Amino acid sequence: MTFQRTALRAAAALALGTALLPAHATNGYFPHGFGLKAKGMGGAATALAQDAFAGVNNPAASAFAGNRWDIGADIFMPDRSMNRTFNGSPIASAESDRKVFLIPEFGYNQTISDRLSWGVTVYGNGGMNTTYPATSNVLNGTGQLGVDLMQLVVAPTVAYKVNDRHSLGVSPLLVYQRFKAFGLDGFGSISSDSTKLTNNGADSSTGLGVRLGYMGRLSDTLSIGASYSPKIGMSRFKDYAGLFAAGGDFDIPENYTLGLAFQATPALLFAMDYQRINYSGVSSIGNPSSNMAPLGADNGPGFGWRDINVWKIGAQWQFNPTWTLRAGYSKGQNPITPADVSFNILAPGVVTDHITLGATMQMDKQSELTFTYMHARNNEVTGASLFNNPMFGGGGGTAIQETIRMKQNSIGLQYSRKF
Repeated sequence: MTFQRTALRAAAALALGTALLPAHATNGYFPHGFGLKAKGMGGAATALAQDAFAGVNNPAASAFAGNRWDIGADIFMPDRSMNRTFNGSPIASAESDRKVFLIPEFGYNQTISDRLSWGVTVYGNGGMNTTYPATSNVLNGTGQLGVDLMQLVVAPTVAYKVNDRHSLGVSPLLVYQRFKAFGLDGFGSISSDSTKLTNNGADSSTGLGVRLGYMGRLSDTLSIGASYSPKIGMSRFKDYAGLFAAGGDFDIPENYTLGLAFQATPALLFAMDYQRINYSGVSSIGNPSSNMAPLGADNGPGFGWRDINVWKIGAQWQFNPTWTLRAGYSKGQNPITPADVSFNILAPGVVTDHITLGATMQMDKQSELTFTYMHARNNEVTGASLFNNPMFGGGGGTAIQETIRMKQNSIGLQYSRKF
């Protein structure tokens, strides 16, 4: 037990210390999955109990996950860029700097009795980063242009087995987020408070939410799961009350997932998840950028993100006692419409298709290593620029067009130990 306590403390300290690095995501700003086993299967995990990430995938899975801890990290490599044309001729383009990020996560799970289990998960819920060079401030500001959003969640989890095949779980979500924006002084004339618009360094906010879960093993081969988290009310980013709607409000949207898993043969497993993320319920994210109100007002312009559906499928093959192989595919919707392309130069979360591969090597009876790779295919959105608006010196119409695009790759490594 001394080794277990030491490992838990060290892993938790590492995860807490490094999870404040920028966390960047793919379905809007949510990751395609949590835990590297899930990530290798396209993110499908709601009806599975393969690791200690129950606090984020499905709290009820803690009841079936056993005694273990898992610590891992992704090296995330996004490419973000934009270009602008006038009557079809190029007039501006920019590519975001900084293309490599470390995204850590940690999970611990322990069985207390035949019915009760507990655990804790530490993870980056999502985020977004853009850093355009000072020579390419395409939003008419000065200096570098961009934003940096990070969300860290600590999720204690308790799960209870109603009987041998069905469980319920709950995870309180202790949320910390940090944000900064720079180079947005070109929007000063439409801000409710231009001193709280940009270049104010990093501001933080906190909130408390919950995730509820159910898991049922309907037979020896078929399992189902469900997970739900209502919108999390966060304290305001006071230093950016002139940017985000409702005086700096930036809540975490309601989201839920339904999943099933089918053990086709002793060696072959299939899993599928459906996820819904309701971005429109958060005014600073969902308000259209065309809203005729000052930035920071209750009905001020936002990023115009719509609610999205995400489908995730994955397969797992027990190749031999040492190696387990995985593959998956995730298909989401793009939350950004052409009407909101200009604001989303800052947050071009447009990717929709994720192709994943993964493998686990069983090192001994207690230890294993998991590897993953993810490729998110290039996607882009083109629409009329807000700089057509006379308020920004335009002459009306749609002569100025903008395109935002993104593609991504990531590789991950996770160490797990059972006890």
